[in-house]
Amino acid sequence: MTFVDGQRPYIIAEIGANHNGDMELARRLIDCAKEVGADAAKFQSWDETLFSKKVYEDNYFLADDYRERSDHTLKSIVNEFALSRDQLGELAAYCGRVGMDFASTPFDEGQVDPLVEFGAPFIKIASMDVNNDRLLRKAAGSGLPVILSTGMADLGEIDRAVAVLEGADVAQIVILHCIALYPTPIDEVNLRNMDMLRQFGYPVGFSDHSEGAEIALAAIARGAIVVEKHFTLDKEMFGWDHKMSMSPDEMRHLVSVGRTVHQALGQERRQVSDREMKQRTAYRRSLIAAKDIAAGDIMTEESVVFRRPGTGLDPSLAPLVVGMKAACDIPYDTIIELSHLVASDN
Repeated sequence: MTFVDGQRPYIIAEIGANHNGDMELARRLIDCAKEVGADAAKFQSWDETLFSKKVYEDNYFLADDYRERSDHTLKSIVNEFALSRDQLGELAAYCGRVGMDFASTPFDEGQVDPLVEFGAPFIKIASMDVNNDRLLRKAAGSGLPVILSTGMADLGEIDRAVAVLEGADVAQIVILHCIALYPTPIDEVNLRNMDMLRQFGYPVGFSDHSEGAEIALAAIARGAIVVEKHFTLDKEMFGWDHKMSMSPDEMRHLVSVGRTVHQALGQERRQVSDREMKQRTAYRRSLIAAKDIAAGDIMTEESVVFRRPGTGLDPSLAPLVVGMKAACDIPYDTIIELSHLVASDN
């Protein structure tokens, strides 16, 4: 992956619509995401065509916090929070100036090309669009890697989405385990699903909607190479996702500890390092004379004990030493060497 170096988890600060349609707030969010160490600031690309007329008439999609309010409608909030192509371009340029990756989730095919133009390193497909073949093919055709969220999708739907992306010659795929509950109850996170998703042969990550950093850190410990968390400056701010988003301090903790956890994962292949080999010499035990042994004595189980350091014969060789003959006097507490022993005549 061009945006994943394998040396640390790639952390996406999902700003989404938490800019509330305010470009100054959007820039402050980018600055803060950069300051706390996130790798990408991600937005969402949509307009009022996101919902049908019926949804707007019902105002159904408004959370309970807003459903009883008369000063906002769903359509007014959608229009207020939507980012135009020019605004997305401004935010992409700003990310470039501060040294941060810019990304956005396209909610229709027409939103993909601007992201390519603005230099996004990947295209993110939201969970709701795992069965949106048109958008999947458009994202795959962009030439950019595709990050696929899998919330609400059963295994067959995930398999089909991957097949659609592959059929459109996708550059690369990262599959994100995701539960589309906001916030996600701990007993419904099911992080072991990440292991199942590896059957598709692509890197796996986690789009986390639980509260706090603990579950995201656990995902990194299970090998998530991409972690996405909603991000805000103030959880009490008006808007859709602020309450279930990470604060700057929480994101800083995730980034810092997450990279430590990832570093600690190391490699699957068992290999004893040079430093550990030096420790082995000091910490392991050798065959030691348990008493004064005279030249010609036959070695018995009672002739040896196991003590530090590990510079002599390995304790596992004791069965072979028993029955051999001392070639010389071996004083008590001496580290036994092969040169001290000869084969017995018996």
